[in-house]
Amino acid sequence: MVLPPPSSLARSHYDLAFAGLSVRNIAKWSAPIVAPDGPEENEILARLALIASGQGADADPSLIDDFVLGALLERATREPELAGTSASELGALLQATHPTDRAVEIMIRSGPYGDLFGRRPGGLDFDTLAANPHGIDLGPLQPRIPEILSTPSGSIELMTDPIRTEFARLRAVLNNGPDVGVHPRGDQLVLIGRRHLRSNNSWMHNIDVLVKGKDRCTLLVNPVDAKRLGLVDGKQAKVVSKVGELVVPVEISETIMAGVVSLPHGWGHDLPGVRQSVTRARPGVNSNLLTDDSQLDPLSGNAVLSGIPVEIAPA
Repeated sequence: MVLPPPSSLARSHYDLAFAGLSVRNIAKWSAPIVAPDGPEENEILARLALIASGQGADADPSLIDDFVLGALLERATREPELAGTSASELGALLQATHPTDRAVEIMIRSGPYGDLFGRRPGGLDFDTLAANPHGIDLGPLQPRIPEILSTPSGSIELMTDPIRTEFARLRAVLNNGPDVGVHPRGDQLVLIGRRHLRSNNSWMHNIDVLVKGKDRCTLLVNPVDAKRLGLVDGKQAKVVSKVGELVVPVEISETIMAGVVSLPHGWGHDLPGVRQSVTRARPGVNSNLLTDDSQLDPLSGNAVLSGIPVEIAPA
């Protein structure tokens, strides 16, 4: 199924994800610069939610908007400075008109720099954000660890029981103990990934100036391993894991330790239907073909994408 979301230029934007990486406290809201030419993203998601809940495709998507905004307003009333107010009372004070912008406004105005819906003079409100399209600098970052920690000890508990258990398992793996999971045999190497400065995942692989020059989708191999396996720099090697195999050019380098090989992710643009001429000319290989989807990281539940046992031979 392909959904028709509008262009990113046709919707407003308030960056939540990358705020955690900021070096200063900032607030920045950007207005859309073109009109949407179809259903907006919040409407698409609302209709999917209504269908999933059994209310059908014809249900009014504003039901979801009202539900989300009501929950945010209800949470705002629990702020000490807003005690005694109601969700409907705060909702009547909202300045934004679009449901997504209203959600941002509620979080901003009830947050540490907000105007608390008029109760904190000089605090941020939506009109102030809209009037400052280049953003508002709120000053240097402020420490908040003591007030937001919810651990029983009131401290950052680095050595929790799950991590302690995982350390014991890893020690057993390093010591080649029994029943410790998947680890390479003596004739295998360990495959790890790597990134390049000219790309991020598969982004920018269709820009000639960023992919021209030497091939960067190569298998890095230590000279000791290359000699033992009969691999030649620039020639093809066959890489085989438990679940798949591929053929890739070899790059012999002392920057990789013996026993370990490295293959960048984000490549493999030779599948049917790829309509990008630059990427098709330099497709590389898909390292995910070597990833065993039955192996999960015990702590995060994420797929194991590195440290994969592989066998390598000249192709």
